[in-house]
Amino acid sequence: MIGVLGAGAFGTALAITLAQTGRPVRLWGRDKDMMERIAAFRTSPRLPGVTLPDSIAPTGDAAMLADCEALILAVPMQQLAAALADLSLSPRHAVAACKGVDLTTLDGPTAIIERALPMAQAAILSGPSFATDIARGLPTALSLGCADDAVGVTLQDQLSTATLRIYRTTDVVGVELGGALKNVIAIACGAAIGAGLGDSARAALMTRGMAEMLRLATAMGARPETLMGLSGLGDLALTCASPQSRNFALGHAIGAGTDAPTALSEGAATAQAALALADDRGVDLPITRVTAALVKGDLTVKDAMRDLLDRDLTKE
Repeated sequence: MIGVLGAGAFGTALAITLAQTGRPVRLWGRDKDMMERIAAFRTSPRLPGVTLPDSIAPTGDAAMLADCEALILAVPMQQLAAALADLSLSPRHAVAACKGVDLTTLDGPTAIIERALPMAQAAILSGPSFATDIARGLPTALSLGCADDAVGVTLQDQLSTATLRIYRTTDVVGVELGGALKNVIAIACGAAIGAGLGDSARAALMTRGMAEMLRLATAMGARPETLMGLSGLGDLALTCASPQSRNFALGHAIGAGTDAPTALSEGAATAQAALALADDRGVDLPITRVTAALVKGDLTVKDAMRDLLDRDLTKE
């Protein structure tokens, strides 16, 4: 039995693809009324036009997840610690499906899981993926970061489907930071496009943003090859180039001077957390720094680009 904690678009999409293997899946959401409607009509407002398979059991009662051996935690990063504290669960495996760095503790998802669920084997699932693609059964590949490779093999087998291919690695830090930091760069790229700075500027931000991701991640013990894989470069390419990305959409609104989208952008909080991590380790993150200022409203796009272009010339 697999449980999915979080009935947003991504959690629901994962539940749908896992249910298509014929295994029973329980999908939990905090809003009990909404979960009752989802159970009755077999559709979710987060994924219009997609029908939930009969093997998914939507519920607003967390006790229904008590007998799930594996839990996928698809709640927003900044809410993960509180969600786990509120629920009394003891799965054997707990897999984070959120991207970011906790603003309070500066921890990634697996450290939060390990504190809240000390008996569970923690892992993280990340990579280039839009919920609508997964829910529609379009081909998608993700990275699974798990420190214990034997557990990683088990989870890889449990979570892979006909259209969802899972690659595993023991480099948990690399998977976590790749997925978190690319959101910051996506905001910067969205701002550049929204402000009419062009595709060349976006390409430069993606490339130099990748350099920043590598600097911070390797300083924190990640392997460079992990950042060049699905959870780093792959996710960066997707989120910096598509308006479907909530982080790109936020940046685009900032650059265009329009109202910010209502959908949650994990990169806004991650920019602040990444700067704190970088400052502790003496790592320079100029794109992340101006992006954090843009999100807070302390800097305009014009001033941000001038700050970046006026930096001392150096080697690549």
